Amino acid sequence: MSSFRPGSRIFSAFRPFFRQPLRFTQRRAQSTVPPASEQSGFAKLWNSPVGPKTVHFWAPIMKWALVLTGASDFGRPAEQLSLTQNLALMSTGAIWTRWCFIIRPKNVMLAAVNFFLFIVGSTQVGRILMYRQSIKGAGEQVKAEGKAIERELKVVEQKVENGVKRS
Repeated sequence: MSSFRPGSRIFSAFRPFFRQPLRFTQRRAQSTVPPASEQSGFAKLWNSPVGPKTVHFWAPIMKWALVLTGASDFGRPAEQLSLTQNLALMSTGAIWTRWCFIIRPKNVMLAAVNFFLFIVGSTQVGRILMYRQSIKGAGEQVKAEGKAIERELKVVEQKVENGVKRS
């Protein structure tokens, strides 16, 4: 049954020309790989859809650098940390941890590194927010102490004025 759209009819007419049969070398290479149950542990990893021959292996390896860099910032004072940068790390970690279980092939190594990226980012965001809250509280405390000192100065000033008037 053909479609009434002209583009569809043209494509279906040329469809057999776009299909290419397997070449001899491809057929031979496919037949030489033993089934997964007969392979050794290293061979299973090597031929795995998330093995070292794929980006699914190297992406998490490289992403550990972000986790280690974020963890090395635990020693830095909170006033030197960037809230937006750490929010981005936290968000990236949370979103991609979930997506690592949805995409195919499931990549547990990538999910683990993203989970740790979320943990590091959320720890740093917590530190930054606690620091900012303490600064805000300290500012209010300084204002209150300033008002108390002003009152004391006024009392002392009045005493001095009263003492000068008596003499």
